[in-house]
Amino acid sequence: MQRLQERVAVITGAGSGIGLATAHRFAEEGARVVCVDIDETSGAKSAAEVGGLYLKADVTSEEEVAGVYETVFETYGSVDIAFNNAGISPPDDDSILTTGIDAWRRVQEVNLTSVYLCCKHAIPYMRRQGKGSIINVASFVAVMGSATSQISYTASKGGVLAMSRELGVQFAREGVRVNALCPGPVNTPLLQELFAKDPERAQRRLVHVPLGRFAEASEIAAAVAFLASDDSSFITASEFLVDGGISGAYVTPL
Repeated sequence: MQRLQERVAVITGAGSGIGLATAHRFAEEGARVVCVDIDETSGAKSAAEVGGLYLKADVTSEEEVAGVYETVFETYGSVDIAFNNAGISPPDDDSILTTGIDAWRRVQEVNLTSVYLCCKHAIPYMRRQGKGSIINVASFVAVMGSATSQISYTASKGGVLAMSRELGVQFAREGVRVNALCPGPVNTPLLQELFAKDPERAQRRLVHVPLGRFAEASEIAAAVAFLASDDSSFITASEFLVDGGISGAYVTPL
């Protein structure tokens, strides 16, 4: 399908995982892809793989985020899609009883403040052209609790969900759609590294997924492409769960 033909799509955290898979999916759908990542090696590689543009940026810096969108508009003349995907889940973000204030703040900056900045600087271009789709990465943990807490991560994703809902309502009649994508556990390098160190921790999570497995990044990318396209033209201010049924389950199949 070519649902995104000639549309300009900006992806943060494009160097790996969901961001990389989405860069490939957007390119397959005909989009002009802009890969934003703080890691020059992975970001540039991602852009090269999809024939896109790489821009280095720290998404917690307002100056750098503003510069990204200025460059994109100057280069292509429009900003049609913003996939605000960059995020972290560091090991020092744990229970509220043990997580230090510096770890808390760092996760909030990368996971929540960056989304605020990207929306703030993408929306004016979209308003000007009277259309645009923003997809912000929240998480299934934004809608349900976990006894294996990563307290700042959970709080940040709850913030992304609430902010996306508000923006989706605020700008709906100006043609700008804003949705929060809520993935379940995804088979990415970050998750593999975390669970390879602790298989018991992985199994404790996997047992709660009705489909019995973690998502593949390409499956999440397919959902992003749907939200970016006109196929989702009547969807805004939504929490779009792609979680293998985990948020709807009480007892899962054996």
